[in-house]
Amino acid sequence: MERVTGKYYIETPYKLEKAAQVLAGEQSSGTFVAVPGETEELKARFAARVEKITHLETVKEPAIPGATSKTGEYHRASIEVSWSVENFGYNLPVLVSTLQGNLYEITQFTGLKLMDIELPASYSEHFKGPQFGIEGCRQLTSVQDRPLIGTIIKPSIGMTPEQTAELVKTLAEAGIDFIKDDELLSASANSSFEDRVDAIMRVINAHADKTGKKVMYAFNLSDEVDSMLRRYEYILNAGGTCAMVSLNSVGLSGVKKICDQRELAIHGHRNGWGMLNRHPLLGIEFPAYQKLWRLAGVDQIHVNGIQNKFWESDDSVVRSIEACLTPLDNGTTVLPVVSSGQWGGQAFETYRRTQTTDLLYMAGGGIMAHPDGPTGGVVALQQAWKGAVDGLTLEQAASTYPEFNNSVKKFGGK
Repeated sequence: MERVTGKYYIETPYKLEKAAQVLAGEQSSGTFVAVPGETEELKARFAARVEKITHLETVKEPAIPGATSKTGEYHRASIEVSWSVENFGYNLPVLVSTLQGNLYEITQFTGLKLMDIELPASYSEHFKGPQFGIEGCRQLTSVQDRPLIGTIIKPSIGMTPEQTAELVKTLAEAGIDFIKDDELLSASANSSFEDRVDAIMRVINAHADKTGKKVMYAFNLSDEVDSMLRRYEYILNAGGTCAMVSLNSVGLSGVKKICDQRELAIHGHRNGWGMLNRHPLLGIEFPAYQKLWRLAGVDQIHVNGIQNKFWESDDSVVRSIEACLTPLDNGTTVLPVVSSGQWGGQAFETYRRTQTTDLLYMAGGGIMAHPDGPTGGVVALQQAWKGAVDGLTLEQAASTYPEFNNSVKKFGGK
């Protein structure tokens, strides 16, 4: 029988073998005490199995509150635990309940983080995964051999549909590939969802008729499921190609329902990520996280960015990009969305570390606040990536490309 394996980073004042068995028992057939009906036959079929324990270090202070060590020592380890697919089948919510669920509340652990998930081949057969992914998004935007260049509507909230459409017109004429709603806006008092779609798609469709290039706009349809489905159809009927969903707010079942429509590219925004990941010994790590959303069918997913404005390290961002680009058994990948305080200057380190242009490279102020306006901002990003791929240093690219040089003057000291 196929099995799903969860890989964890744990801390415990108990012996590692005992703590691992507690995890396995709590999340399968067992509880804190033997119960009638938990036969050997039942356990053989449904009990979780501890596969591997690797001690890493022992520390004197716990990472988070839990059981107090009698010896003053807390042991950190990598452990692997597996479950039979029979326990949950192809039910993503129950899979997550199994892999995470009550684990974060168990007193035996003073730290626990789900680092990765190993899935059996049948999961890639059952779950179709992204409908568009990297290649589909490239086809929809007519962009090959470089990152898609994108931006976010700012101010995040408060503009009317007409004001937003005017900004979209400027960005489209500047050569942008992708634009998205901010996650704070889906529908507001002065910008209904339908009015915004109508105003923006008039601009995008007119630009496409004139130039042959259709800008991808990710409309934030996050809401209750029935409303999201209505909004999805509204985008589709208006000629749109993309919808955005706030993953952590909507949840796996809601996101999967939207992805299952399979007619729009789905931009997965991970706002709220910090509460799931920021503590080094609590939550979930991105390699595990992105696999769940890929199974649901998301085509694009945020990964933060090199030298970003938030707390996440460059090493973590690089691991996230690599995770997105590693195919599942059915060959599907997901487009990494690089964002958070980006401008052309980070292109060189991003390319050096990842050696890929399969990215959606998002810049807000890096485009909007460019000294030559949004047009200069878009051009500067394209120049930066060409320079990075061609092996130029930042300084060499600045001396070669005037728009990028102006970016360096404006943003290079930040």
